[in-house]
Order: sequence, then C-alpha cells, then structure tokens
Amino acid sequence: MSRIGNRELVIPTGVTVNIESGKVSVKGPKGELSLNTSNLVSVEVNDTILTTKVVDGSTRANVMQGTTNSLINNMLIGVSEGFSKGLEAVGVGYRFNVQGNKIVVSAGYSHPVEVIIPDGIKAELVSNTEITLSGIDKQKVTEFAANVRKIREPEPYKGKGIRYKGEYVRRKEGKKAA
Repeated sequence: MSRIGNRELVIPTGVTVNIESGKVSVKGPKGELSLNTSNLVSVEVNDTILTTKVVDGSTRANVMQGTTNSLINNMLIGVSEGFSKGLEAVGVGYRFNVQGNKIVVSAGYSHPVEVIIPDGIKAELVSNTEITLSGIDKQKVTEFAANVRKIREPEPYKGKGIRYKGEYVRRKEGKKAA
C-alpha cells in the first residue's frame, strides 16, 4: 500500500476541484490546472478533503495512487500559492538579463545564450546574477529552471556556473604541486 496515496489532501479556501470522467480540474486564485487520471485510481471529494482510492489491488494501481495523489497535491498548492525556483550565476562576467519573453544568459561562452520563457512561467530579475522563475505548474517551473541551469552547470574546482538558490556545490582540491 502506498502511504502517500492514502493521505488526505485538504482543499485550500478559494480553490474548487471538479472531477469528471477520468479528469481532475483544479481552479484557484492563480489559475487553473487539470490532470487526466488513470482508470486504476478513483478520486473522491468530501467537503474540503480529497482522497485517492485504488480500484483493484494490483501493484500498478498502488503506484498510480501515490503518483496521482502527489500530482493533485502539487496542483492544489500551485493554484493557491504558486511555485518559484531561484537561480544564481557565479563567476566573473556571468549574468542574466530578461528581454521580453526570453532570458539572455552570459555564462562564459563567446556569445550570450538566449532561452525563450515558456507560457505560464514568469521570470523576475532580482539582480544581474540572480533570477527567480515562478508559475503555477511545478513540473514546468522546475524543468525550465533545470534547462537554464544546464547552460553552464557548476564545476567543482572553482564553483563557477549557474546553480539553484542555496545549492551546495562540493569543491575539489585540484592538482597538487609536485
């Protein structure tokens, strides 16, 4: 049995959950998200409590129960509070710049790298070396942040690169003099 799948989700105030044949729609103050659920899992709403139940006792159904519960929880948090991910550029000349619907990243290459911001994500420049990506869909926000980080991942010798806010980069000593 999945412990995550069995947890009861509390629906925040101002959020409405609509369940139709195999589709869960969540609408809140920040926006609306929907999820197509598996036919192995049933979703039930009683007042302000949402639960997921297994239709049959198979292992696949238990896996899908936990996944569905977690995805619906992320949707509830997203439409009520939203998600944000911070990135920082560490290194001489490394910086971010937001120009309309794209982020221009200077990360030590011979040219600046331009990344188009997807729909549903807002990029806010904190300083020229820090940027905050926010949106209601956790998967979109974290995937886009990972793609921006992939432009120049932090290296272990000097620690230069693009890293998540608060990320610890394990440093190596390098070659020793003979």
